[in-house]
Amino acid sequence: MWPRNNKSSQEDNQKNDTGLENVNHGDVKTDMESAHIEKIDASVDNIATSIDNLPVSWFVWLAALTASMAGLLFGYDTGIISGVLVYLGDSLDSRPVTSNEKEMITALCSGGAFVGAIFAGNTADKFGRKMAIYLGCVLFIAGAVIQGAAYTVAQMAVGRLVVGFGVGCGAMVLPLYVAEIAPAKARGKLIGLNNMSITGGQVVSYAIGAAFASVPNGWRYMVGLGAVPAIVLGVLMPFCPESPRHLAYNGRNAEARLVLRKIYKKATEDQIDAVLLSICSACDQAREINESGSRFSKIKQLHTVPSNLRALISACGLMVISQLSGFNALMYYSSTLFALVGFDNPTAVGLVVAGTNFIMTFVNMMMVDTMGRRKLLLSTVWGMAVGMIAIAVAFMWIPVDLETMEVTSHGVSSAAIVVLVFIIWFVVFYGVSVGNTAWMSTDFFPLEVRAIGTMWLTCSNWGANVIISSTFLSMMKTWTPSGAFGFFAAICGLGYIWLYFFYPEVSGLVLEEVKEVFEHGFGVKYARELRKERKEIIEERMKTMEKPIAAGH
Repeated sequence: MWPRNNKSSQEDNQKNDTGLENVNHGDVKTDMESAHIEKIDASVDNIATSIDNLPVSWFVWLAALTASMAGLLFGYDTGIISGVLVYLGDSLDSRPVTSNEKEMITALCSGGAFVGAIFAGNTADKFGRKMAIYLGCVLFIAGAVIQGAAYTVAQMAVGRLVVGFGVGCGAMVLPLYVAEIAPAKARGKLIGLNNMSITGGQVVSYAIGAAFASVPNGWRYMVGLGAVPAIVLGVLMPFCPESPRHLAYNGRNAEARLVLRKIYKKATEDQIDAVLLSICSACDQAREINESGSRFSKIKQLHTVPSNLRALISACGLMVISQLSGFNALMYYSSTLFALVGFDNPTAVGLVVAGTNFIMTFVNMMMVDTMGRRKLLLSTVWGMAVGMIAIAVAFMWIPVDLETMEVTSHGVSSAAIVVLVFIIWFVVFYGVSVGNTAWMSTDFFPLEVRAIGTMWLTCSNWGANVIISSTFLSMMKTWTPSGAFGFFAAICGLGYIWLYFFYPEVSGLVLEEVKEVFEHGFGVKYARELRKERKEIIEERMKTMEKPIAAGH
């Protein structure tokens, strides 16, 4: 949001300089004070009618696409472990790996990612967003090598933990970085590139898993090849800019201006100055707050300032729903699950699921900025619940030995087909909404706590991830498969209720403007009014600017 502390005479001079006339906005609702309208006017006059309506430069798309390779690492690891668990055989400790060891191997990556996200938050604040991404690349490469060379469960566990550190770094910093280089009108699509990279990495991992399924010790190639995209990302990142907001926060305004000039290639110098001044104003406020205390005080500020806490609850709540809804259980254990219901090539069947998720991620990226996150979420979460209920019912007709976790019948039954169909159904609804929108919530946090807030957002992802990855097989044994998927259905149902009351729509608002939403409760109603006011003012300003052009002709 454009900080507007100037006196009214200065505001009038600015309006006269731009040739804009005063616009009568009509009656405003009681909660939209005159000061609030002045803020909207200032933001629109200086940014929205000019910068926000310029086409997004290829430089921004290429930078976001390059950085999004960190998401590919995340997706690749999520998908590849599914095939690895099936094909480990007796490669580790010269014996079959137990169910508890499989859960541990799977969960250690999520646990490492939780820790990695915490360190990445500090690194991103102190050394820059790019440095945290570099750190993630190094850790992922090291972990991939350790896994590929493992001959004991302990070695494999260490490799998974190190990979988790790298995944956590990338998963935490990437959406933060992209949100800070993205123009407001394309922020959803650009962050969507990260989500497409995650799901694309899952597709690649299942394809590689299927390709090496019949190769002796093929699982070693599966995990080792994960180092390749990390190397490519490390080579390409020097060509990407640092976040202009991070540069401005650290007093490097000239560098921040150069980055903004690349982001907004067709903008005038005055427009660039306006955006930079807006960013610097927000940075000054954030710096004043942060320099008054330690890093602990910044964490305290995130949890004790009501607007920050509400932003944290909204963002992390959606992320927890995305993880506890059951999707990652399908990703981590899909090959095990499809083998359980009788499919001969479970990894190949899992590729269908991953491919569906990839396609729906693209659909999400195309829809999210026009339809809005909140509307998209409320239109789809109910479908996730229906899918999980259908899977739970279908498992009632599949005879499963809960001790060995094997099907007691032969061949693929009609109930198994129903399971596959409704897993795909679930993924369609998940991929187009919750799975991708959860990572867009980094823009909920104001600049002074954005890195810390994004760190907690990522930690909530991996914390919930650890719960699911370390307990899913045990849930299947204890509650039966029907009980496990019934639990996921209940989470989806509760998630719908939570989203309705606690998740506001912020699409189309600039980062400095979103903070205002959470100063009014959880801001569901206020955000709706704010976006409506902003849209009306933009339309009025555009009409006003078009009149002199028409008169000139």
